[in-house]
Amino acid sequence: MAAEARRRRRLSLRWRIVLVATAAVAVALAIGSTAFVGVLRESLVAGVQLTAERDAAELVGQVETTGASSVDTDAEDDEQIVQLVSAGGSLVASTDNADDGPVISLPELRHTDVPVSVDDVESTPTPSSTDDDDDSDSDSGKSGRGSSDDSGNDSDDDSSGSDDPTPTSIEPVTPQPTTTPVLVDDTTTATVADSDGASFAAVARTALEAGSGRELWVVVGRSLATVDGTISTVVGLLAAAVPLLLIVLAVTIWFVVGRALRPVDRMRQQVDEVTASSLDRRVVDPGTDDEVGRLAHTMNRMLQRLDDSRRSQNRFISDASHELKSPLASLRQYAEVARAHPDRISPDELSAAVLDEGARLEGLVQGMLVLAKADERMLVRPATLVDLDDIVFAEARRLRDSTSLTIDSGGVTAAQLHGDAGLLAQLVRNLVDNAARHANSAVALAVRAYDPDGTVTLVVEDDGAGVPEADRERVFERFVRLDEARARDGGGSGLGLAIVREIAVAHGGTVVVEQAAGGGARFVVTLSTS
Repeated sequence: MAAEARRRRRLSLRWRIVLVATAAVAVALAIGSTAFVGVLRESLVAGVQLTAERDAAELVGQVETTGASSVDTDAEDDEQIVQLVSAGGSLVASTDNADDGPVISLPELRHTDVPVSVDDVESTPTPSSTDDDDDSDSDSGKSGRGSSDDSGNDSDDDSSGSDDPTPTSIEPVTPQPTTTPVLVDDTTTATVADSDGASFAAVARTALEAGSGRELWVVVGRSLATVDGTISTVVGLLAAAVPLLLIVLAVTIWFVVGRALRPVDRMRQQVDEVTASSLDRRVVDPGTDDEVGRLAHTMNRMLQRLDDSRRSQNRFISDASHELKSPLASLRQYAEVARAHPDRISPDELSAAVLDEGARLEGLVQGMLVLAKADERMLVRPATLVDLDDIVFAEARRLRDSTSLTIDSGGVTAAQLHGDAGLLAQLVRNLVDNAARHANSAVALAVRAYDPDGTVTLVVEDDGAGVPEADRERVFERFVRLDEARARDGGGSGLGLAIVREIAVAHGGTVVVEQAAGGGARFVVTLSTS
């Protein structure tokens, strides 16, 4: 009862499909919307930041051309922040909508050494030895022009000349390259807030002020209010459109699934109305080649099998009751005669009749049990090794002892297979009894083993009237007699060949009926050895 209650509390398949599909689409839309809003915001912020970079570049050019005083920071523009920050981090100029300090965290200014060549460096040469010689020559000339003392003081001149240092020449000094520090053009970006808390995309660039050479940071910020407004509008539209889309989707799925499941529900109602007495009813075929159409075909085939099984069962019960009625009526007749007229029937005759009819009843019941097991797939093939030729020889001896027919067993050769010895003996006996019942004078038996394909073939042949080709499949049905006018006690129960087929199938084999060379029936049974 608890399981039934839980089954009733579950949602219908229609509702489950709608909920699962809607939930899956909702998750996909949520992820897609979030990604779309994120990408859109990044794109809009990048556009504002690009505008701020262009403004910063213009102000840097203005500072480096006309100085910091030319930058207008008094304009009342809430959409823009402008600041000039010194290298030490103090504000030089700022718009009113910015805080007291720099709105952006600025790194230290960086410099790089640039090489500078020094030209026009003069070198001072010293008098060379050649010049001294010229001077001495001139002095000699002078002495030649009338100075008698000079000629007499040559030794003094030489001695004094030896005390003077030797004059050397000074080479010109090669100009060496020097370096000078130059401010590196740095750029810093960030998202900042003004004094009112509004968001700005800020860009800071370095600049060298014209005239004073002062190093500054030029900071420009552009308001993100337009971006925030656009994002808010998009989010609002998505918040309204996504639920509406999900509602439309859920309603659409509800109707589509309902339309798709309507034939299934109709089939359910039709199958629910089928009873044991109305197995001939069929579900309506929707005429489509989809899953619903295939389900209808499957349901109709199942109902057909159930109907065939019911008909076969009813026919089996009817035939079995008729078969059981004959020996029971015979037993009752003998009993009534023996009681009413004890002098008309001897005890030996009565006991013989009872034994014969009892054996017939036993065989009939045994055959029905075998067929019932076959229907339940309970005929299991064991792994016991059976000598089929021994079984055939035993049946040949039985026929020779009980009939006047000529029994030819010369075609029987050694053959072994795995199977049930009792079932195989019943198979051989049923075929042999059937052949003896229809033979005119002779029955031939043969057994051949084929090792390459692992099969054993049993052949039972008679010289009777044979089996018409149109009836060669029907003879294996249950309670079938080709000669319906023949008495039941002379024609058997009609189960023998049906049992033969079931036993052959259980042993992985087949049985067929052919026309013998002499015109009689030739039954060929092929069995697997393993």
